[in-house]
Amino acid sequence: MDEVSLNTEPGGDDDADDFEVVGDCAMTEYVGQTGIIQNPLPPAVGMEFETYDDVYYFYNCYAMEQGFGVRVSNTWYRKSREKYRGKLSCSSAGFKKKSEANRPRPETRTGCPAMIKFRLMETKRWRIIEVELEHNHLLSPRSGKFYKSHKHIGIGTKRTLHLDGAEEVQKVRLFRTLIIDTEGNGNVDVNGVFENNVDSSNQLKLKPGDAQAIQSFFCRLQLTDPNFFNVVDLNEKGCLRNLFWTDTRSRVAYRYFGDVVLIDTTCLTERYNVPLVSFIGVNHHGQSVLLGCGLLASETIESYTWLFRAWLTCMLGRSPQTIITDQCRILQIAVGDVFPRAYHCFSLSCIMQKIPEKLQGLFEYEAIRAALHRAIYHSLRPEEFEAAWEDMIQRHGIKDHGWIQTLYEDRKRWAPVYLKEAYLSGVFSFLQNEVSTSYFEGYLDKNTPLKEFLDKYDQALRANYQLEALADMDSRNSSCIQKPRCYYEFQLSKLYTNEMLRKFQTEVEAMYSCYSTKHVSADGPITYIVKEEFEVGSNEKDSRAFDVLYNASDLEVLCVCGLFNFRGYLCRHILCVLNQSGMQEIPSQYILSRWRKDVKRSYILDHSCSGIDIKNPVHRYDDLYKRIVQVIEEGRQSQDRYKVTLQALDKILNKLHLVEDHQV
Repeated sequence: MDEVSLNTEPGGDDDADDFEVVGDCAMTEYVGQTGIIQNPLPPAVGMEFETYDDVYYFYNCYAMEQGFGVRVSNTWYRKSREKYRGKLSCSSAGFKKKSEANRPRPETRTGCPAMIKFRLMETKRWRIIEVELEHNHLLSPRSGKFYKSHKHIGIGTKRTLHLDGAEEVQKVRLFRTLIIDTEGNGNVDVNGVFENNVDSSNQLKLKPGDAQAIQSFFCRLQLTDPNFFNVVDLNEKGCLRNLFWTDTRSRVAYRYFGDVVLIDTTCLTERYNVPLVSFIGVNHHGQSVLLGCGLLASETIESYTWLFRAWLTCMLGRSPQTIITDQCRILQIAVGDVFPRAYHCFSLSCIMQKIPEKLQGLFEYEAIRAALHRAIYHSLRPEEFEAAWEDMIQRHGIKDHGWIQTLYEDRKRWAPVYLKEAYLSGVFSFLQNEVSTSYFEGYLDKNTPLKEFLDKYDQALRANYQLEALADMDSRNSSCIQKPRCYYEFQLSKLYTNEMLRKFQTEVEAMYSCYSTKHVSADGPITYIVKEEFEVGSNEKDSRAFDVLYNASDLEVLCVCGLFNFRGYLCRHILCVLNQSGMQEIPSQYILSRWRKDVKRSYILDHSCSGIDIKNPVHRYDDLYKRIVQVIEEGRQSQDRYKVTLQALDKILNKLHLVEDHQV
């Protein structure tokens, strides 16, 4: 790197000094016959390299693939003149200094923010600690050769690997793996082979055949999905400890449904044979969608932090608005560290399922359970919850009960009265008797062996994909409403999927059991007292009042029940106020695109910035695969499209056979 200029004086440090990743890292990448890394992964926080030059070389190869140049922005030195920190930027970063020349050169930089920061760790390896992938200018992969930094990437310049043919090139792509090792079960060698030879609490407990099953599982997914992403975590002995993986569909689904994410750790807490952690979202039909999976050796802050960072890196650093987990101090610390801006809630359904285990032995257990239910589900305001809770613990003498104390301390993370400002989009179960089911229900139980789960994994995904496809078809072809009872119902029947429309119909039906009295506020917005009648027995009725705040000028409406934030559609009390106020349509801000059936969702990653080398069989495979998946997505949507797709594919195959015959 003769042409790269480095700072001669140590620069000021920044807050990245506080960044901490537990454990070691290593990166295994294969290079082609030219000595250039083939299809380099994007830089990610946690990647480690042997030398400063290796970091520069890796980022330069990535830059060449993407179509931008690299500049050394800063290099920090110790008093001993040893480098300990660096920053590499896009060559378009910053701006040139103003020149006094008569004919100054034109400005070519754009102040581009793309960069990586890295530092020397105690292990004497260089770790990436901060990444910005987004550029503020167009990228042109085919113009990479014109950048000055790329002149140093040439034949045989770095870790050359001799390959004999197309099959070997394919192998390069299959086993390209980022390895983040912190402390682990099973060794991973440079060819991606897992070996199981150590047994401790700091590693995955693998049975005979499990290591090979994991290897075969990853290879199978990589073969069928060019954008399959996996990360392997090793301990200091090179033993397998944690895994993370996700596929194209999950990565794209996160763009549509990643606003609220449930992190399911049931398999760990319940001591399943498969220590699975699942990242779950909710799609436009209210169905669960898989956003990533991991296997963890133990429930530690380090393991959860590693997994969450791996997942966040895969999702390009875009954090969810809300994260829901089990009530767990370790999870709370890890989520706060990795997702500091996300609203972190505890799963109410998980808490309610623990009641028998935690309280069963108490005197008057049934009375305590009923009082707890009343405090949670019947309170509309925090003061009501506090009063009901105090009455419960005093009446039954459970003020000093450990679990009850912990629940109360964490109440603002799980009690519905405190979560009405959080956006939860139907993922949070807040109604009585609601129970969350696992994404892998029917395919994974406490005694399912790991090998069996990996064999059934594809089957579970296909079953869930089919449910979504059938629901899509049902929503497109017909409406579940035959005769709308009001215009609100008719309005959403044209927009929402059938399943979400059915849920909204419940509110429309209950709207006719509500009536309101107006109370004018001096500040401008109007507060309506909406009374809802409901049956309490076979022949008895009762009513309850709900405050609804309505601002007619801004078309803003808010109900004390909080259903819109919990579920993503308006409640019966708001519908009653809108109807009484003469509002003929639901305001547009209360119609969410995530429930709409007319939004075109394509589960294909967009790689428009990537260049294709037609001489490279791996590039050809990846490009054709992505294009044919687009054809499949379009062709499956109706019988007519399916027939047209088959005819077109037959024509393509016939033409390809002619080309092959001609070459022969």
